[in-house]
Amino acid sequence: MLLPPLDHQLSPHTGLTREHWTAYADHLLRSAHHFGTEDHANIHLPGANSRYGPRSDSLEAFARTFLLASFRIAGDPASTGWIAEWYAAGLDAGTNPANPDRWPTPGELGQAKVEAASLAVGLALTRDVLWDKLPERVQGQLIAWFETVIGEEYPPINWVWFQIVVETFLASVGGRYSDEDIDAGLAIHDSLYRGGGWFADGPERAYDHYVGWAFQVYPQLWAMMAPSDPRVAARKTVDGDRLADFLDDAAFLVGANGAPLIQGRSLIYRFAAAAPFWVGELSGHTRLSPGVARRAASGMLDYFTRHGSITPEGLLSIGWHGEFAGMKQAYSGAGSPYWAAKGMLGLALPADHRVWTSVEEPLPVEIADTQRLIAAPGWQVDGTRADGVVRIRNHATDHAVVGAVVADSPLYARIGYSTHTFPDLTPESVDNAVTFVDSAGRLTHRTGFEHLGSFSEHGIQVGASRFTAHWIEPDPDAGPDHGSGVAGIATQGPSVTVLSATRGAVELRLVSVSGAGAGASGPAVRIGGWPVDAASSEVSTVLAVPGFGLPLDAAGTLVRSDAHPMGSELTIPWVGTSGTAHDGDYAAVVVLAGDGGAAPEAGVTFVAGEGPGEGRFVFPDGASVDLGRLARGPEPISMRSCP
Repeated sequence: MLLPPLDHQLSPHTGLTREHWTAYADHLLRSAHHFGTEDHANIHLPGANSRYGPRSDSLEAFARTFLLASFRIAGDPASTGWIAEWYAAGLDAGTNPANPDRWPTPGELGQAKVEAASLAVGLALTRDVLWDKLPERVQGQLIAWFETVIGEEYPPINWVWFQIVVETFLASVGGRYSDEDIDAGLAIHDSLYRGGGWFADGPERAYDHYVGWAFQVYPQLWAMMAPSDPRVAARKTVDGDRLADFLDDAAFLVGANGAPLIQGRSLIYRFAAAAPFWVGELSGHTRLSPGVARRAASGMLDYFTRHGSITPEGLLSIGWHGEFAGMKQAYSGAGSPYWAAKGMLGLALPADHRVWTSVEEPLPVEIADTQRLIAAPGWQVDGTRADGVVRIRNHATDHAVVGAVVADSPLYARIGYSTHTFPDLTPESVDNAVTFVDSAGRLTHRTGFEHLGSFSEHGIQVGASRFTAHWIEPDPDAGPDHGSGVAGIATQGPSVTVLSATRGAVELRLVSVSGAGAGASGPAVRIGGWPVDAASSEVSTVLAVPGFGLPLDAAGTLVRSDAHPMGSELTIPWVGTSGTAHDGDYAAVVVLAGDGGAAPEAGVTFVAGEGPGEGRFVFPDGASVDLGRLARGPEPISMRSCP
């Protein structure tokens, strides 16, 4: 692959221009085509199959690379004839009933419902180049294939959009469709809205990148597909405002290294996280400048390509940096990573669009230290300009409902996530946790916790949650991993309230324990820090706060010596009790410092007051918060964010 020279005048932060994006897109397409069948209907990429099998996976690879192809064609139809010709042949062969290697229909295979949406969106975006030039016979085959979605059941999550866009495309080309299906899907979409631009992906507290690359992207693509539909007109303002609100937050969740927040399922889609920034420009529903939007998107592409996401064969592997089989989920096949194509949506915009011609502008974390409370997922965001790290502390997201008693999902239930650290993928872990260890060495979980609220005061952000710690003996017959923690036999432990008071890289973590028992043989408590690769420049520390609460007289480091998605050895520091934890309060300082950032030994000092329950905690830079204010607990806030 030949790339043009970096342009640091137009793109002072990444050097990437539209020409770089097109070079990467064409390289990915040509490389995937090497694994296509002779008739182009299926792309059999090397690697393990998903639980749905090779027929599903080869369709997935075709459909997701076609989505990327459609962006290239829509934005530059004059020079992409080779792409259109390749996929036109595959669209014919894949839907030909006489072809023994035809695609399974959405009526036959659930995963085909997902891939049908990519095909429908791609055909809508390239209608004059592809659809209008297909023989009538092929158009009829495609219509019949798409029509099998009518009346089908879709899970009440982001999947409803797959049915909406397919049936909307059918309506535009004279096929059968169901207004009832579309209306029902829109109703489910609205029922999942949680305010401030944020959606939960189902009835659980499932907040992740699907908010951006699904719930915010599809409404805008749908509006482009059916501009005369009265429903589109009726929803234009509300859907646009939701997108703009989400983008206001999303810009604060990108690190100066270009990485999106490393949290939630389907992370193998990598730079798909750039999709909402592009769709804001595509639709005009954004308050971000085009320079910031492209900085965020190009930063992600640059981050992943620099860290080996494209193999020497020109393929996208299952992993984060390079290939990492441990990130494979039950629904992941070799074609799954190509949903990263969504992150190349900007290629559908022509070269003279403002997002391509404007000069890149810095991300919020590149301008100053940032603080932001995001109410729906219960995240307090702290970005530090010195090291470019964005961190969240999490008190309302666990991919479960309040009261659920299951194991923690490593990608949802931790107290902290960042743009520079990858979570420990073992469910039982001290990774950003408050946990108890029994005599057998088993650790407790917190999923099902109650969110107590958040507030910001005098430059210090506070969030809190309460839970009953529980040990889980996993059910060996548990279902496929779609993000939730594993179910099993539960044993109840102490009740715990955890409060995070944060200022930049520094978190004061207050832990109140009750129900630990009075004996000498109970579980010990562990307060864990950030997971960092042993060879990285990031430093993770956990220190006790002298003079406050019960003693934390033990410390250690959990070491995972096996490879992980960002390196070869993961280390997680912790402090705790050498023996049984007792009822009462504990306090620790948890720090994640990047290169040039806060001092790893940065501590918080407790200054006692004159009476019981009085005193204040002082952060390294002198900012302080009263113990009495913290003791009253966080108060639910009405505003979505703070300066």
